[in-house]
Amino acid sequence: MGTSRRRFLGLTAVALGSATVGARPATASCRAGSTLYLGTYTSPSGGGTGIGIASYDAATGELTSTGVLTGVQDPSFLIMSPSGRNLYAVNEQSSGGVTAIAVDSPGKLRVLNRQPNGGAAPCHLALVANSKYLVSANYSSGDLSVHPVNQDGSLGQRTDLVKHAGAAPHAHQVLQDATGNYVLAVDLGTDSVYTYTIANGKLALRSQAKLKTGSGPRHLAFHPNGRYAYVAGELDSTITVCRYDATTGKVTPGATQSTVPAGSPANYPAEVIASPDGRFVYLTNRGHNSIAIFAVDEGGASLRLIGTPSCGGNWPRHVTLDPTGRLIFVSNQRSNNVATFQVDPKTGGLTPKSSFTTPIPVCALPG
Repeated sequence: MGTSRRRFLGLTAVALGSATVGARPATASCRAGSTLYLGTYTSPSGGGTGIGIASYDAATGELTSTGVLTGVQDPSFLIMSPSGRNLYAVNEQSSGGVTAIAVDSPGKLRVLNRQPNGGAAPCHLALVANSKYLVSANYSSGDLSVHPVNQDGSLGQRTDLVKHAGAAPHAHQVLQDATGNYVLAVDLGTDSVYTYTIANGKLALRSQAKLKTGSGPRHLAFHPNGRYAYVAGELDSTITVCRYDATTGKVTPGATQSTVPAGSPANYPAEVIASPDGRFVYLTNRGHNSIAIFAVDEGGASLRLIGTPSCGGNWPRHVTLDPTGRLIFVSNQRSNNVATFQVDPKTGGLTPKSSFTTPIPVCALPG
């Protein structure tokens, strides 16, 4: 039930260090130059010291540490700008914020600025409206914050703060659809997916889709065709197939199924992603400690569970594909490791390739 996050909600915000702190020099290198940025927790009960930086071998999946960007507090979720010149991180603290970072070259990072976002425990963010705005989802306060993005990639002061209605809203994810016309927010506390438009730095609600009461929707992933979305239910260990109308932004929930075999221990799904070709969906199972693999049928309209291999660690918080779609990185929060798997493009199966030790990994971002 988001145990790891709740452990940090009571922490007092820690002040940022110098805004010009850079990555520590690399001590080793991998055979290939592909880069992976790692989100973590840095607060007293955390263990990380900033945004981890690693290189990985695209053939073997082996990761090697190349430094860390200090001066960024509790960067539990990271995204990259489309240009690749800027990185953005949440500061998941009781007095939340967002940090803008320059990518001077792959693996060479420099803090631009930090802005308070007016919410508590921001846990997810997205660039929207042709990257003119950064929107963050604030878990504890159950709201969304909007910041304009300046020409140099730094962030301006907040222009909007929109709270979800309900007894205990917990905004868990925010993302833009493929058309760029709508911003969607997934809220665990209200069991809802909200659709917004954005103009002049302000969000306007267009629709609200209610999922099963108590399901605790956490994250959503679109099928590449844009007509379907898959929602991970953190509190009832399910995945729901939803129809998506790109002309209106309306989400319509459909069939729901379990993400683990019958008789499994308590389990809390976290991240869900779709393969670039739309043939498979992957979901992390925290508790069962596996990666659920679903075959996509009927053009995206249905899912079929075909396997739940081990995640290669404990409490898989995040999963992502590398740009080639041939490697998957799983951030195992409680075992302090990122496991790399090779993807079989025909079957969707995963073959373990390597395990990389790093403190409290909760997000991995290829860059």
